[in-house]
Amino acid sequence: MTDLFVFNLQQLRPDCVWLGLLLFCLLSVLVASKFFGSRGLIAFMGIAVVIANIQVLKTVKFGFFDHPVALGTAVFASIYLCTDILTECYGKAVARSGVLISFFCFLCFTILMQLTIGISSGLGSGEIAPIQQALEILMMPIPRLFVAGMVAYLVSQMFDIWLFDALRKKTSGKHLWLRNTLSTIVAALIDNAVFSVLAWVVLAPVAMEWEALVYTYILGTWFLRIFIAILDTPFIYLAVKFARKEPKEIT
Repeated sequence: MTDLFVFNLQQLRPDCVWLGLLLFCLLSVLVASKFFGSRGLIAFMGIAVVIANIQVLKTVKFGFFDHPVALGTAVFASIYLCTDILTECYGKAVARSGVLISFFCFLCFTILMQLTIGISSGLGSGEIAPIQQALEILMMPIPRLFVAGMVAYLVSQMFDIWLFDALRKKTSGKHLWLRNTLSTIVAALIDNAVFSVLAWVVLAPVAMEWEALVYTYILGTWFLRIFIAILDTPFIYLAVKFARKEPKEIT
């Protein structure tokens, strides 16, 4: 059943499947805000940061861009929506807690998967061999990506929270669409640049060529994140409306 579902998705244009992925992420943020408030948003952040750092290993050629683009953009961009909602409705302290908690989630995931790969099955070359190989292929790059991803994640998310709050004070709480869009766009560029340089140049066994680095990993996904920041405007208004019914802090 699952194989058939994936097979059918692969017959569609990558652009369409990606838009479906984005819509699912935005709707998930709405559901988290509506039914679980700040706790739900922080839980989604923990899930999203793990998934996004795995998805970034895969690049896809979309019809709207000349160069292949790394995945993870839609999922990761939804985290900015969560931090903006948390900052707007519960304050900077709760938003920062969400960033640190999601950081801890990915740290635990990374350590647990390294321990999983390191445990010898003791079964020889049986059915376990393909599973072990698949885990190694997927998870072995994680430590390098973890360092790059988490440095970029902490820097960009904390900047997003600061800029969002500064714009809220500057506009006397008006123009939610402006602070959501502007803070996300600037923070996303910082995140892309820091992560890409660390992951694919500084910490990589072989440094990536700068042209591929800039177009595929920095500008390619940044253009998508600008699009997402604009597209998620109705979602932040709805999510804020739901979230304001919740307590102002986690107890």
